[in-house]
Amino acid sequence: MPETSAVESADQYATLPSGMTICFRDHGDKDDPAMLLIAGLGEDLTFWTDTFVGSLVAHGFRVVAIDNRDVGQSTFVASPPPGLWRQIAARPRGDAYALADMAQDAVGVLDHLGIARVHLAGRSMGGMIAQTIAATAPERVLSLASLYSTTGARKVGRPALSTIRLLAAPPARNRTAAVRAHLRLTRHIAGTGHPIDDAAEAAIAARGWDRSAGDPAAGTARQIQAIQRSGDRTAQLSMITAPTLVIHGDRDPLVHPSGGAATVRAIRSAQHVVIPGMGHHLPESLVDPVSTYIAQHANRVGEGGSHVRIS
Repeated sequence: MPETSAVESADQYATLPSGMTICFRDHGDKDDPAMLLIAGLGEDLTFWTDTFVGSLVAHGFRVVAIDNRDVGQSTFVASPPPGLWRQIAARPRGDAYALADMAQDAVGVLDHLGIARVHLAGRSMGGMIAQTIAATAPERVLSLASLYSTTGARKVGRPALSTIRLLAAPPARNRTAAVRAHLRLTRHIAGTGHPIDDAAEAAIAARGWDRSAGDPAAGTARQIQAIQRSGDRTAQLSMITAPTLVIHGDRDPLVHPSGGAATVRAIRSAQHVVIPGMGHHLPESLVDPVSTYIAQHANRVGEGGSHVRIS
């Protein structure tokens, strides 16, 4: 792996024609190929750690990371969040936005920066957003990396019952509670082979709480209903032509590995990397292999896909 570069970038903002303001950070050399990082449910852009971003920069990419709407420093929408019963029943409110709207936010940042074509990497919900961009704006996408994500089909990628119980806990209402909740959930979903660093994860959670421009619990609830409103996207994924890499752990209790397998089946010639012991988390122990897989994939766009299992 190349020597990791220092990562220094301030929050910047793109106000889009939709009225959304999306916060982003822009890392690396502006002349290098651009890679857009899209984080998961309730995660702000800092959940892509400095080490991970720095690794991609060292691999020769200009890395742009964004706060999705309803998280971090981006716009928190005004509509009320869905109640818990709506989330459990998967019955979004009539004013719910969809993954397609979040995809348009991301493309709007690319327009703001004057980036015509980009490599995409998204994790979990961010993988769904990246998939949506690749399907609906193929002319903007050089390659796609989908990390521990799924197709939206009800029979695949389902969370374990133990995970559902944790997710149904009352939302945190202060910084201390947010850190505790993050540690409790992340310990559970991280997988058996890659335990978390409690101190590092506590710092990530605290920073995410401090950066929030709105109510994190309401924002996460609206993001959940965006996933639910978007439904089964398998047919849409079959339209993706960009070279695609699907990375999933074999111990993921939040998005079952069947979600990754279904994504591979849906996207023509997608490559599949299954990481033993990995759960629904990207710890420091996996920064090197995962960033290298993504960088190598982006650098060989146009090659055919294959199924790969690493140890």
